[in-house]
Amino acid sequence: MLFKHKILTLLVVLISIGTKAQQTSKPNILWILTDDQRTDSNGYYNEITTGKNESPLGFVMSPNLDALSKEGTVFINMYCNSPACAPSRNSMITGKYPHHSGVYGFEYFTGKTDFFNKTLPQVMTENGYETTLFGKSGYRNKDVNKKDKTPYDAFYEQYITDNDLMRAGITDWYNPSVWGKVNGKNQKTDSRTEFFFPNGDKKSWSREKTISKEEQEVRKSVEAELDILYHYSKPGSDLIIGGVNSMPADKTLDGNILTEYTSYLNNQGESYTNLLGNTMNGADAKKPLFTSLSFHFPHTPVMPPKEFRDLFKDKVYKIPEFDKEAELSKLPKQLVTLYEKLKIDDLSYEDKQQAIRDYYAFCAFGDYIIGKAIVEFKAYCKKHNQEYMIVYTSGDHGWQLGEQGIESKFAPWDLSTHTTAIIVSSDKSKVPTETVYEGFAEYVDIMPTIISAGGVNISAKEYDYLDGLDMGELIENKNINKDYIIGEINSVAGPRTYMRSKDFAFSMRPRPLNGAAGGRYEPNENVRWGLDAPRDEVQMALYDLRNDPMETNNVANDKEYIKLADWFRDKLGNIILGDGRIEVNWKKGNEYSISDFALGADDKKLEIPSKIIPKVE
Repeated sequence: MLFKHKILTLLVVLISIGTKAQQTSKPNILWILTDDQRTDSNGYYNEITTGKNESPLGFVMSPNLDALSKEGTVFINMYCNSPACAPSRNSMITGKYPHHSGVYGFEYFTGKTDFFNKTLPQVMTENGYETTLFGKSGYRNKDVNKKDKTPYDAFYEQYITDNDLMRAGITDWYNPSVWGKVNGKNQKTDSRTEFFFPNGDKKSWSREKTISKEEQEVRKSVEAELDILYHYSKPGSDLIIGGVNSMPADKTLDGNILTEYTSYLNNQGESYTNLLGNTMNGADAKKPLFTSLSFHFPHTPVMPPKEFRDLFKDKVYKIPEFDKEAELSKLPKQLVTLYEKLKIDDLSYEDKQQAIRDYYAFCAFGDYIIGKAIVEFKAYCKKHNQEYMIVYTSGDHGWQLGEQGIESKFAPWDLSTHTTAIIVSSDKSKVPTETVYEGFAEYVDIMPTIISAGGVNISAKEYDYLDGLDMGELIENKNINKDYIIGEINSVAGPRTYMRSKDFAFSMRPRPLNGAAGGRYEPNENVRWGLDAPRDEVQMALYDLRNDPMETNNVANDKEYIKLADWFRDKLGNIILGDGRIEVNWKKGNEYSISDFALGADDKKLEIPSKIIPKVE
């Protein structure tokens, strides 16, 4: 085993060091976040949970993260609070659940509402940190000046996003929308797919239904050259789930994100020209640094560089089991709709193998990039005699490779919501090494953990809005623990909320209509619907994890489980609907409503009456 596998007795994330020349009183903090990365893509997680480095599906390769996990504490039961990029990332930078931020899907939110609180980068800036972002932000905020990109005051002081690089062609792939005047109005006239090659070539084609014969030939040629595999077997799909990258590793989008980050560190105290041709300030060694390093991998298009894809070319994987007739027959309509939109079970065996193989190869490439970033960060800290903390989060949510018949996220199931985290400190007496925390942690815990490490007293009244806990405090104090995690999503198949405990996984439809508030309904209109509507309309799903860990048998309507499902409906419904739920008409900015009929319902305790829990052998 990689680990001694002990439960923590101490984790203090606030690091204080002595004063020396060029030494700060607060640690430099590097927060590494990936995109759509499932738990079993990392060998350390597999070894902790199964005793084997490989995934249940087969071979994985993550030497750098495996090594990092030995240096600190691993949280093996980390869960996102929404299985989609935008609402999940919003929960991390606000420290709020979706039902407290009003961001449930891909809404463009504004920080100019009465209820908006300080964000993670804003608090760190006010606390003396130099704050930077390199890579994907994912926050759909409409307060950024589109002309000069002046950020609103709750963002990072300096940043270069993945979109900045893609728009400039400093990438391997991009799917831009082309805008133009139509009948005097500015609107989208074309959506395109673009691939960039080492010799400077760009090959592209329209994603519209009708394209020219010339572009058809370009598309056909590139698809063959890059061995492109699309998500659905349905004609016309262009979501890429397999292939080889058009660029070598260090010139991919993530390679360029790393280049921007290392340039920032290596030009300490000086201005320099970044890849975009813009002037940027290098790191200020007189300040502690807080950097969000947010990589794009293994998000679609899933196309690992050739040097990594070749390492996986002969690997054969176990295809996830999916009994279509048995599983779908017991799912509520909403989850059947989700399956229909995201399914890959009708792909051929060979294509399923490629999808799994290329996904894990892409994660192996990402491990390589992360390893280089960690080396550069540690070297900077050593050069300036500064302490540090590294927080690695494996994905803004999870990913499914055929489980429940889908390849995607957006689902309430474990593989879409379950992730891991690693916390490492340069002061080994403060953060235990080779240690595993087995309790629940959530993405709303990331903000309080990081700002606590930076010296902020999160028990102060001004931080009462935080839904999460300092993960150090969560572990250090045995009397503080979470019996469950919660989350919510409003995308693809409409609104769905979920709760997970050690023994049960539950989800339901909380609102009657699809879409955001301000559209088909007013904020918090008929807010109790999820509690009061007829049972069938709420479309519950309940899995008994004691005998169904892969969540293949929905028992919410089975006679012996009906009372238990109804209990979960009550518990979760009161939390996400009545305990301060915020719904916002973001189109009007400050038009919102806050519920209060079940304040305090989210007590983190799951005291299920024993008489309604079925016995299992």
